[in-house]
Amino acid sequence: MKIQIIGYSGSGKSTLATELGNMLNLPVLHLDSTHFYGDWQERTTDEQSQIVRIFMEQNDSWIMDGNWRKVVPERYAMTDITVLMMLNRWTCFWRAFRRYRKYRNEPRPDLGCAEKFDASFRRWILWGGRTKARRNSLYEKLNATAGQKVVLKTRRQVKKFLQKMRQQCTN
Repeated sequence: MKIQIIGYSGSGKSTLATELGNMLNLPVLHLDSTHFYGDWQERTTDEQSQIVRIFMEQNDSWIMDGNWRKVVPERYAMTDITVLMMLNRWTCFWRAFRRYRKYRNEPRPDLGCAEKFDASFRRWILWGGRTKARRNSLYEKLNATAGQKVVLKTRRQVKKFLQKMRQQCTN
């Protein structure tokens, strides 16, 4: 099974990927960790793509979360399930702030960089990452996928999706 999780910053993509990875016993790749390293230094698209391709070659099944569209774009056509997380801006803001409080000045397990919640990131969560063009881009990515498409807009929908996946595991 190949699962891709995309969506707004702070919507819980990495959390959902980790939960699904544990539940389904699948390897997880957080694309932010391929983009950023050290003290928020950035890799080139080619470097990121190389990391992702190696991960995909080493694993028949996988879970990836992240929106980096230029990084191995063919991965979208390979997915069995693509989840688009479109939670409201205030939920995303609160989740990102809560994550910052938990990991303040420490590396997040899914990223490796010290967590930050600066003004530019706050603006991105509330406005910059939610423009019509960004929203359309996320739906384009979703529509480029091969398998099942799931759009989650509330925390309740996320919980129901996880319950459904759990039930499928036990059947």
